[in-house]
Amino acid sequence: MNETAETALTEAQIEEAAGMFAALAEPGRLRLLILLSAGEASVSDLAEAMGEKLTTLSARLKVLHAARLVRRQRRGKSIIYQLADDHVLTLVTSAVDHACEHH
Repeated sequence: MNETAETALTEAQIEEAAGMFAALAEPGRLRLLILLSAGEASVSDLAEAMGEKLTTLSARLKVLHAARLVRRQRRGKSIIYQLADDHVLTLVTSAVDHACEHH
């Protein structure tokens, strides 16, 4: 990011970006995003894949949705989640790649 872009950011934008990182900071939420990087999934499929209760998973998804990291839509009786956009995929991939680097 260049100096012009940094000064063009508003305080609200910086706060929102910090909120996204806060949402990513909990390992269970990050695992959810990694699962969703493979494609959309229902809440029940995500709960089964992670071996968690629906209430726990729903709470994590609520935080991710509030941070605009995931989108949801109703299909019949199911709620389907997916990554909000390619930026989220880049954030998750970059974080995991960086964590896997040997320092």
